[in-house]
Amino acid sequence: MAEKVWPDWLPVRDDLRGESPYGAPQLDVTVRLNTNENPYPLPDVVVAEVEREISKVAIGLNRYPDRDAIELRGALATYLASQGAPALSVGQVWAANGSNEIIQQIFMAFGGNDRRAIGFVPSYSMHSNIARSTQTAWIDGARGPGFSLTAASIVTQATDASAHMVFLTSPNNPTGTSLDLKIISDVAAALPNTLIVIDEAYGEFLRDKSQSALALLSRAKNVVVSRTMSKAFGLAGARVGYLVGDESVVDAIQLVRLPYHLGAHTQSIALVALRHASLLLENVERIKEQRNRLVSELTVMGLFPESSDANFVLFGGLQDAGKVWKDLVARGVLIRDMGLAGMLRVTAGTAEETTIFLDSLRAILKANTANTNSESKG
Repeated sequence: MAEKVWPDWLPVRDDLRGESPYGAPQLDVTVRLNTNENPYPLPDVVVAEVEREISKVAIGLNRYPDRDAIELRGALATYLASQGAPALSVGQVWAANGSNEIIQQIFMAFGGNDRRAIGFVPSYSMHSNIARSTQTAWIDGARGPGFSLTAASIVTQATDASAHMVFLTSPNNPTGTSLDLKIISDVAAALPNTLIVIDEAYGEFLRDKSQSALALLSRAKNVVVSRTMSKAFGLAGARVGYLVGDESVVDAIQLVRLPYHLGAHTQSIALVALRHASLLLENVERIKEQRNRLVSELTVMGLFPESSDANFVLFGGLQDAGKVWKDLVARGVLIRDMGLAGMLRVTAGTAEETTIFLDSLRAILKANTANTNSESKG
């Protein structure tokens, strides 16, 4: 992409010049498996209740929404308790417009031009993007073989960087791998004056839910868990994210949040979804089945999928990942090229979508092998 040329009169910050906005390709294809969306639409019973609640909200749209989203935060605390969190007060939960706004508010409250944050790549690129936008120094930490991390490595790198915040994405995006709870616990204990931010956007997809950092909240004051309702609840279009941590963290976040930042309609939709949590989370199990199927069948193809605790699979073993990506698009299947050599990432879709992807990939690999053999004979 050509570098943006800004008009001379526009005082764009120097550190933003030459940068590009975040975003995945948006193409008109039959099967979209590139942005880790939940492939299932909301059930009719949930849609009907959303419609009723939005109609009630519409009557009062001339008034500001509940500035502090008290009812929603209480409902989230109740939901989190069902997911393994200790008993939480409303004051330990905060909600915003998607987990990206949550991350942004964390940086606004605890970052800045004299602060440093570290994350371990490859990981969710919005962490470093938001660090840049808040003028927080960002350090790319290193992972070990197989995208692994140890507590000792995290602590050493964070200490060397004099980091005020450590970002640990578990399950990690794009690898799908997760951290053992003891690693997170040991890091929090070793860095008591550092904010340990656990991005659990895919937390509901963990194979072992006891490994969620939610379990640490009663004994590690410096641990903050960020989550979203986009993935497991299928509310990507509603933009609902939340964090849970010590009340002091939430109090600090409120110093930087915009007033009335979370619309009445958003709060209403999220409350409906939480009332139907058990129904909506049935789709999580369906998605996990397709994720496991992807790992199994990609392995049979001779490829190398990472062990995934998310709703997607990163796989390697491709001679030309860029060409395979383009060939899939030509067949109406869109997955994600993360720029990792020989690797692509695919979201677990419905059974039908997964079949289309797998059949398409088999055909492409077979054709590529035939072409390679033909060229070698020639």
